[in-house]
Amino acid sequence: MSLPIDLRSDTVTRPTQAMREAMARADVGDDQYGEDPTTNRLQEQMAALLGKEAALWMPSGTMANQVALLVLARAGDEVVTAGEAHAGWHEAGGAAANAGVQIVEVGERGVFTCEQFEAAIKPAGLPVFPATTVVEIENTHNRAGGVVFPQDEVVRICALARQRGVASFLDGARLWNAAVASGRSEGELAQPFDLVSVAFSKGLGAPGGSLLAGSRELIQRANRHRRRLGGAMRQVGIFAAAALHGFEFHRERLAGDHANARRLAERLAACPGVQLDLASVQTNIVVFHLAPGAPDAATVVAQARARGVLLNAFGPRTVRAVTHLDVSAQQCEEAAAQLAGLLAG
Repeated sequence: MSLPIDLRSDTVTRPTQAMREAMARADVGDDQYGEDPTTNRLQEQMAALLGKEAALWMPSGTMANQVALLVLARAGDEVVTAGEAHAGWHEAGGAAANAGVQIVEVGERGVFTCEQFEAAIKPAGLPVFPATTVVEIENTHNRAGGVVFPQDEVVRICALARQRGVASFLDGARLWNAAVASGRSEGELAQPFDLVSVAFSKGLGAPGGSLLAGSRELIQRANRHRRRLGGAMRQVGIFAAAALHGFEFHRERLAGDHANARRLAERLAACPGVQLDLASVQTNIVVFHLAPGAPDAATVVAQARARGVLLNAFGPRTVRAVTHLDVSAQQCEEAAAQLAGLLAG
């Protein structure tokens, strides 16, 4: 029996044989003493790539995002994000439970304007209002379908944030995809922000690990919060080696994932009962909606599984598919054919 075509997420990838060999060869030490040479090399390389003074390895993207809020905000503060941001929808309420902050969503379809951000900043000096202390941008934006946040607007938003005394944070879990799709370097995309996170377990295909980058002072504070949250690990060079391998060998191939997602989206958009704005399919994520009269998302996901295609329900009538390292163009074509047949029926 053939394995299913797994389009649930780009986190389902397994390390390639070459990545496993790189992990096995990794020179390791105790990272809590700063003595893991492979982790140190990864942190130095990523800090340089992102144009920041320092960087810190994190076990997961959620921890990286949570630590960023702990560093930049105080309990009771307010954080401005795009609608349906990962910070508010996919971190089990961690922003409230860990940092004690509340999230205000602005804009639509994963992006917002400088003017919308400014309108969301609470007036200072009135004790009834929480203080707006962080603006967070997710690039690419997961629930909006992997859209790339326009860089010109990023620059305007971060400039206003500095002017108003608001810190800026980039949730760049899929920054690699944003760089490929926009033709801009990761360093250019990260430059306007105080803190930046990236993930190695998504487009780059590593088995785990993320990273925060920023000024030395912010990263020193982040290191303390990482320990407090239980993220102080030891010989993590095996994860760092996987990240370095993925960065070197899997980054250039992301354009293929984007092309596969586009072909899948075009086939789905032609199906009756499917609502899909092709303009939203900019990277490796396809989010589509099921019109009234069509089966609901849970039914579509269950029927797709029976046909050998794995998807995620993102809402009662919303479904997500993600292309990645472990699905070929041929498999994406087969998945598209199976889904088209299912949805046509």
